[in-house]
Amino acid sequence: MSQASSAPALFSFPAQARVARVVAKSKIYEHGSVTSALRDKFVSQVEQITWTYKLAPETINLPTRGGVAEIQVFDITLKAAELDEDVLRAIDRAIPLQIIFQLHHEQRTRMVAAFKRPSEADASKWVIDGYFVGSWLPADSMRQTLPVALDLQGLYEQLLRSLLPSPARPGESLPEQLQRLNRLRSLRSEHAKLNARLHKEKQFNRKVLLNSQLREIRNEIADLSA
Repeated sequence: MSQASSAPALFSFPAQARVARVVAKSKIYEHGSVTSALRDKFVSQVEQITWTYKLAPETINLPTRGGVAEIQVFDITLKAAELDEDVLRAIDRAIPLQIIFQLHHEQRTRMVAAFKRPSEADASKWVIDGYFVGSWLPADSMRQTLPVALDLQGLYEQLLRSLLPSPARPGESLPEQLQRLNRLRSLRSEHAKLNARLHKEKQFNRKVLLNSQLREIRNEIADLSA
């Protein structure tokens, strides 16, 4: 999963949107190809999955727009602090609606979500990007009211943006912001690998080349971070 948000928050969801229904793991297994290895992760990592809130026109009085018909809030009680991303992805694949996850472990809570949208090529399929994760916070932390939004798409985008490690640039759409952050993530990974190679390299001419490549990457990171 991606790094934690710089300004983590937990949100207070309206009582009229509450569902509070336990979801059997077997129901997730039925939808999509869950391998035996992935089932083992569900068993070893997940205590309970609860469908906690349904944010929809009839529950929070916001209209649908842009492929966001409802936003589901799922609570996952964990057996250990770590949760494999494949578990979240399996749940996201099983449910054809946008989901915000709240993970719970030892009196702490964190929010996790991926940008999820209907495929432009095939409306019956969904595209699920990488996951962004908030910091662990005390479970009894003061919760923020939901962001003000004109529709469910606007609310969904603001909930996702609250998890991102840096703010949007002026006029930057959520897909553009995510593309920039994903590029930054891959550049930082590439920089770390090249740096490790540089420290092991003995030949002077190769060191010069690696330093040049590192400088180019640093410049692009600086540009994308500005």
